[in-house]
Amino acid sequence: MLKLPEHEYQTFAAVRRGPLSVEAVAQQVKLDQSLVTAAAQALSQRGWVKIEEKPREEFIITDKGEKYAGDFFPERRTFAKIREKGGRVKFQELPKLLGKDEVRSEVKWLTRKGWCNREAGSLVVTKKYEAKFPEDGPDEQFIKVVAGPRDMDTPATREYLKARGVDVDAALKLLKGRGELFKKKRRVRRVLSLTESGERLWAAGPGSVVPAQEVTQLTSELIVSGKWRDVVLKRYDPGLETAPRYPGKPHPLQRIIQETRRAFFEMGFEEAASPVVETAFWDFDALFQPQDHPAREMQDTFYMRKPVQGRLPAEKLVMRVGRTHENGGGTGSTGWRYEWNRSLAKRLVMRTHTTATTIRALAANPEAPRKVFCVGKVFRRENIDPTHLPEFVQIDGVIIDEQASFATLLGTLQEFYRKMGAEELKFRPSFFPYTEPSVEVFVRMEQLGAWIEMGGAGIFRPEVTLPLGCKATVLAWGLGLERLVMLRFGVPDMRKLYWCDIDWLKKAALCR
Repeated sequence: MLKLPEHEYQTFAAVRRGPLSVEAVAQQVKLDQSLVTAAAQALSQRGWVKIEEKPREEFIITDKGEKYAGDFFPERRTFAKIREKGGRVKFQELPKLLGKDEVRSEVKWLTRKGWCNREAGSLVVTKKYEAKFPEDGPDEQFIKVVAGPRDMDTPATREYLKARGVDVDAALKLLKGRGELFKKKRRVRRVLSLTESGERLWAAGPGSVVPAQEVTQLTSELIVSGKWRDVVLKRYDPGLETAPRYPGKPHPLQRIIQETRRAFFEMGFEEAASPVVETAFWDFDALFQPQDHPAREMQDTFYMRKPVQGRLPAEKLVMRVGRTHENGGGTGSTGWRYEWNRSLAKRLVMRTHTTATTIRALAANPEAPRKVFCVGKVFRRENIDPTHLPEFVQIDGVIIDEQASFATLLGTLQEFYRKMGAEELKFRPSFFPYTEPSVEVFVRMEQLGAWIEMGGAGIFRPEVTLPLGCKATVLAWGLGLERLVMLRFGVPDMRKLYWCDIDWLKKAALCR
């Protein structure tokens, strides 16, 4: 005697009478479809029931479709009014005739169905329908059948419609562009039938298969009473996936900021900070960026409206920087050969890079050896796209060391990105006003299928370091942090990092 859980026994017994769909079995044995499906899967694993999947289309009527089914399609009502007017109406008279401003839809469907033609600025009933009204077309039949009473629990299918004389293909062709009337969904219909093993089991006679209560736990009461012999213990599959858990955790952007800080601390760096509202002196002039450089224009930089200007640092430093711009000062350079404007250097800006922070740190203590980094917000007039935002986080750093070289710079960046999980890194020669030589840093991002620029790096020119009192070699870099987050979390669009996408935030991996 074989004992089966009640829902498996009922499903098995129903299928014994012939192939049935899951829906039909559920209706027959008065069980939920999910229980019948689970029972069918269990019986299939034992080799007693075969599950055949048959794909089909379901058509679900919308509220607008219900309205059309209970009344007439708009073009049919319009056709009737044109017939009342003698079969010809000028286009400019249609809005008044229909009592609405927009009539393009009615004109489109009347002409498409061949009920009317356009003639000399008028809509004219075709000869075919001068003496009679058009019969219901496939589209109208389709909507009425889908919306009407059905002898099945599921939405109307292609087979159901064909059985009621609807030309489904013709109807769908006519209804193309009218998705507001119905929705089409792909479904799978599961049909259950007995296998040869299942048929042999039932052929063994009454009592060969009996229903039994299924329990999930073997209790002392069941053991003492002996009822354990009459129940079926539910089997558990330890390999099945459990329900996902989403613990509280920091935002991915904040997590990468903290990992970035930790990576530089591990490499012996000290951290610096500075205001996000900065003078043009620290943001541009101290970096030997000319005062007529395009980056300093209003279309590229956010300038403060109030207050307009800030305070400059010590006068000696300001004079050295100014002379460097004008004639090179004592740096051996010829400078930019213009008259440096102190007033422009006082202008307040939303800092365009955190190099303003590291250059302040360099001016405060230019003695080697020293390693400084900072992570902070910067602001630029960028066009918003998947890899650019007007407000973003930048990673800046400098190494002040008489023995430092360009190879030291590349090695430091490689080690940083290795710590942050990047596998492919490359450098491309570039130009920046304040470094020479200079490179751009690129990391391979599989999600975009491309190399993404992460930032720029180079060796500060003497025109930057000497006015600040630094005679040692200074390596410098400025890197984008959001692009690093994109790389780590597989995000192809930087904007997603700032959207309130709770589902993505819940599923973001705790580690990678």
